[in-house]
Amino acid sequence: MDAVLALPGLPWLLLAALTCGVVYGFAGFGTALIFIPVAAAILGPEGAVAALAVMGLGSVVTMLPRAWAQADKRTTLLMVGAATVTMPAGIWMLAHVDPTPLRWAMCLLIAGTLVATVAGWTIRLGAGMGPRLGVGAVAGVLGGATGLLGPVVIVTALASGDRAVRMRANLASFLTILNAALLPMLWVQGVLDRTALVAGAVLIGPYVGGTMIGMALFRPGAERVYRGIAYAVVGAAVVAGLPLLD
Repeated sequence: MDAVLALPGLPWLLLAALTCGVVYGFAGFGTALIFIPVAAAILGPEGAVAALAVMGLGSVVTMLPRAWAQADKRTTLLMVGAATVTMPAGIWMLAHVDPTPLRWAMCLLIAGTLVATVAGWTIRLGAGMGPRLGVGAVAGVLGGATGLLGPVVIVTALASGDRAVRMRANLASFLTILNAALLPMLWVQGVLDRTALVAGAVLIGPYVGGTMIGMALFRPGAERVYRGIAYAVVGAAVVAGLPLLD
């Protein structure tokens, strides 16, 4: 605990946890997009992913119950299953790739996702299980390597034609379940730092509080407003996480 309290960037971690909780609560995505760039600059890529996995457990009791009731359960479980199979390969990359290039990759991936979603770019999925299993598999590799489980899923979800309530529920269910699965996989491969684990536990409080606020703010009819705010916050997080600013 003393090591966490002594972190020079702890106030930024607390602010990031609160902010991404609010965004996740009303948008159904955004936790890793906001948290990873900031946390990677303070804890390093491995520490950021570990802290995110611990902090994200708060969503299991706040976001998941309501989201799961509204989600397309079959599709969500198919994608979670595919991602779970491929995630260990991504975690291996996380443990063996130089941290600076990995941080650049994280920021570029987030920035690309932001540009794609704001510009309305979409990836059309065909019928059947195959395309969804493919999306889940890609998300698993990227999520294990960078903690960013959502980018490819977010882009494809925007092409689904679902209403905001269903799309938000699908994204939140997928990301929450997979984040919970990430923690034991990190442990198996030895990618769990004690300081990062304690930091993640400390951040659960502000993250859960932010999520409750975001859930209360969610209004299906105000989709443009809350997405606009989410995009602005994600963009600021990308800039804050650039290795150039160390």
